[in-house]
Amino acid sequence: MLSFEVSFPTQIFFGMGEINLLGERAKTLGKKALLVTGGNSAKRTGLLARVQTLLEEANIAAVLFDKVEPNPRTATVDAGAALAREQGCDFVLAVGGGSVMDASKAIAAAAKSGRPIYDYMRGNPSGSAKTLVPVVEALPILTIPTVAATGSEANSVTVLTHWETHEKSSFNGPALFPKIAILDPSLTFTVPARVTAEASADIFSHIFESYLISAPGTHVQDGISENLIRLVVEHSVRAIQQPDDAEARGTLLWASTLGISPFALAGRGLRVGMPLHGIEHPLSGFYDMAHGRGLAILSLPYFEQVILPDRPDRLARMGRSCFGITEADDHACARATIEAIRQWYERMGITERLSDFGVNRDALPRLAEDAVHIGGRGYGYLPSSRNLNAEDIVSIYEACL
Repeated sequence: MLSFEVSFPTQIFFGMGEINLLGERAKTLGKKALLVTGGNSAKRTGLLARVQTLLEEANIAAVLFDKVEPNPRTATVDAGAALAREQGCDFVLAVGGGSVMDASKAIAAAAKSGRPIYDYMRGNPSGSAKTLVPVVEALPILTIPTVAATGSEANSVTVLTHWETHEKSSFNGPALFPKIAILDPSLTFTVPARVTAEASADIFSHIFESYLISAPGTHVQDGISENLIRLVVEHSVRAIQQPDDAEARGTLLWASTLGISPFALAGRGLRVGMPLHGIEHPLSGFYDMAHGRGLAILSLPYFEQVILPDRPDRLARMGRSCFGITEADDHACARATIEAIRQWYERMGITERLSDFGVNRDALPRLAEDAVHIGGRGYGYLPSSRNLNAEDIVSIYEACL
């Protein structure tokens, strides 16, 4: 295990009914909130009205910003930041899924600095991580996740799309850690089966991407990751079959938070990042497809073309620990693991190809160039178990058409 430093400053309140204490929690952050949500779900379920009532009872003014779209865009963030500054908001309150929480963190940064949010993104014109504007400060952030997926409720990362160029990339900084996260499993009961499947694939990807290419000696992190994978595979199917299964929903919600936390990721190595995310981001950046579904579709050829030849030992270990594969030979076990993952996706209803979303062969070189340029942070390759170039990534895309 390599040396590391961990900071996890988010205060987490987890449990059924925790939403009822929102007013008490929010009062510690200020008297006026920019209430950020999407356009439909929170309104349809009545959660938005409930949150507004809880804030009013706590004498907290709420300025509503309900413009966040899936794969949130820089223009939306800039509009939210301008509203927060204009209204003199003390903090940002995110009510929604990963897109809402990512947008909220970005709004908090831009509202404080007054800069266009694109200045912070890894895909900015120079394409070099060295030229990024650091996130020095942000308004305080309170998150209320309504989907168990991204783990954005308690990390310092945000992912945005610059629609004018279709660049989808991330930035991070300690100032983006939410001050408070309220994790109430009951708020996820209304998540549709399709979204639950996509979200579960996203949690799975957050865990396996670093696990499969980890530095040696990460025994504690491996144990955490393997248990989380087992739980996500089991409880995703349960939640799809029984949407109000509190145990299944709660397990997914906490796994979402822990799966991308430093407790699972620390000490795995400087090269370890989210390579599959880097390959997927151009797809949701250009085609606006659901991020988790894109990850699931891409993961199978990624396993076959990258991990199987490079790290069959890690793929086999995941199969034995998480999917009950008993093959003694690592290559045979790794192949059986890929098939087990395929079958899990099918049980959740994820069976599409990229062509089902309008992706054609002519688009692949541009998508691969974006993956290398943005996901590789301007260094000419996308780091994984080996350095992936554009040709490697085109091959993965082709296998999904």
